[in-house]
This record gives sequence, structure tokens and C-alpha cells, in this order.
Amino acid sequence: MIPYGRQDVSEADIQAVVDVLRSDFLTQGPAVPAFEKAVASYCGAQHAVAVNSATGALHIACLALGVGPGDWVWTSPITFVASANCALYCGAQVDFVDIDPRTYNLSVERLAEKLAQAEQADRLPKVVIPVHLCGQSCDMAGIHALAQRYGFKIIEDASHAIGGRYRGEPIGNSRYSDITVFSFHPVKIITTAEGGMALTNDAELAKRMARLRTHGITRDVAEMTHAPDGPWYYQQIDLGYNYRMTDLQAALGVSQMQRLDEFVIKRHTIAQRYDELLADLPLVTPWQHPDSYSGLHLYVIRLKLAEIRKSHCEVFEALRAEGVGVNLHYIPVYRQPYYERLDFKAGHCPEAERYYAEAISLPMYPGLTDRQQDQVVSALRAVVVQ
Repeated sequence: MIPYGRQDVSEADIQAVVDVLRSDFLTQGPAVPAFEKAVASYCGAQHAVAVNSATGALHIACLALGVGPGDWVWTSPITFVASANCALYCGAQVDFVDIDPRTYNLSVERLAEKLAQAEQADRLPKVVIPVHLCGQSCDMAGIHALAQRYGFKIIEDASHAIGGRYRGEPIGNSRYSDITVFSFHPVKIITTAEGGMALTNDAELAKRMARLRTHGITRDVAEMTHAPDGPWYYQQIDLGYNYRMTDLQAALGVSQMQRLDEFVIKRHTIAQRYDELLADLPLVTPWQHPDSYSGLHLYVIRLKLAEIRKSHCEVFEALRAEGVGVNLHYIPVYRQPYYERLDFKAGHCPEAERYYAEAISLPMYPGLTDRQQDQVVSALRAVVVQ
């Protein structure tokens, strides 16, 4: 089976982890700050806080921005559930903004309409979480302009997007947001096995997130309520969590960062070849906005079902039967049973539902060979061409 995504771990990556195993530090040692520095420097951000997952990063980002009961957080419906769950963890309420029909990212036009309505109802969001689906940046300048007008904060969910660029600058520099979040899950662009990171240019937000990842504890005398009892002393300032990244993970991340650009270039080569090989088939290939250089975590096609004599599910199952490990990113979050119990109904975001009815993610990872890609295209052609 050709998987839809796969990590690329080199001998140098393995040696970096082995070196940590032979060192004095397995958890909180020098590799974690080294990884934070490497990512912050690459992205042009002032601060980075490494954590156990992008979900953990989203959670502490919401907490650092003061999200709590009575607040609203808006995000895209076409994302992994964590982009919305992070607000619920804080006791806030969640709503969804429909997607753009070409980029599949949160639509600035729909956001502007929803904000105008929310202002009239006195239900403006405290935070908006745009998601850079497949690695392509949302229209962050447009979202930022709306934030200035309506007063909400922005968390970029860039879990798919490290190595990508927006308007010529690295995604992650948080120029148009308060906090940006990355994921380092094995199928992402670089991996730490599991792991995530929150980047910001706000020193106070960085301090809060660093405390929250470690039980809300500080050893910084300046943050304590009174003088320490001795050199052993620490204080719990907030109710935090154990969201720390280990040195083992961070060492892998530092090593992977050295090949980040190489990975993204290879993904673009694969995507360009897909574009050419699929051009005559009854489907829509990914559209790239001229303002964006995508990290290309995913390669999503949309089936022209009116021209194919099979259903969406039949195409999906036929490809799996041929050894092509396709996937679907994503089911609209509000169609999940948990969210339906929160009174969300079908039709809440029509464009997202049209996307879901037609989308399939094809295999995309740096190690995908031309031969494997030809196998994917051949199987797809056999299924959709009558």
C-alpha cells in the first residue's frame, strides 16, 4: 500500500536521537531550546515554545490569549477537530466560517459577513483560528485587517505549513497574527514523532505559554508572588498542563530542520508532476494562490462526480483496493456527533460540505517515487475514466 503520507528519517536523524539517549538529558535538556531557536530563526519569529503536540500548542495559545467561558472562537470547518476542540477545552463556544471554493481555506468574504452579523448580535469572537489547509496560507492580510476592525485575536493553525511562505515571507513569523502553531506529527513536513510548537512576537504571551506547558510552574523570581524560600523553590502561578516536548523529540526536530527546504522543494516537484499527469481527468487539481508558496503537506483533488459513473465512496474504495492509500482531509468538524450535540446542523457551511462530497487526498511525501506516483495516477485513471 502506498500511504498518503510518510516520514523521512535519515541516518543523521537517528544519530541525533542516539546522541541524546547517551547524554544526561532525555526530557528537558539543551535540545528543546535549540529546536525552538532553529524554528524561530527560520520563520523570523521572536519566540517559540515547543510542546508535545499541535493540539497542546493550540490549547495553551487559547489560554494565553485569555479564552474562557462566555467567549467565542471561530475557525474553519475543514480541519482536524483539534482546531475547534482547543476552544472547548477553555470553556468557550465555537463556531465555523465557511471556506473559499478554490483554496479551501477559511473565506475572508464569509468571515466579513459573519462578523458584521455578530456585531449586531453582540457575539463577536474573541479569537479566530484560520487553518492553512494542505500547507497553503490563508489570506492573512485580509483576516488581520478584519481583526483590527472588530478587535479579535488571531491564532494561525499552520500545522500543515512549516516551510511555506506568504507574500514572500515565512509562514510562522506571526506578522499577521498573535500566535502561530506548527505540528510535527510523522506525516507532516518535518517530524519529531509527536510534537508541536507555538510561535509569537509577544514576550508576555511566550512566557505564559511556557508556564502553561509545565503545570503553570515558574522558577523565575520576577514572576513569583514573594521571595523564594531557597534555591530549590518554584511556584505554580497558573493551572497548567504537562505539555512538554522531550529532548529526544527535539533532537530529531533539529536534525529534520536541516532538510526542511529540501522536503518542500521535493513536494512541489511531486505536485507539479501530478498536475501534468492528471490534467485530462475529470477532477480538479489544487489551486495555488499567487500570494502563497505552500508547504504542500497534502495534495487534494476534487472529483467531478457528474462526469464519473461512480460515487465518491466507490472511487475512494477502488483506489484503496489498488494499493493506493488515499485519505480524506477533512470531514466538516460540525458534522461530528459531538458537535451535532452542540446543535450544529447540516448546511451550516455549504461550501465546506460541497468540498467534503468531492475531496480525496492523494499520496504526497518526499520519498514518493516516480514509479509510485505513476501507479497512483494509473489507478485513478482506471477508476474515473469509463
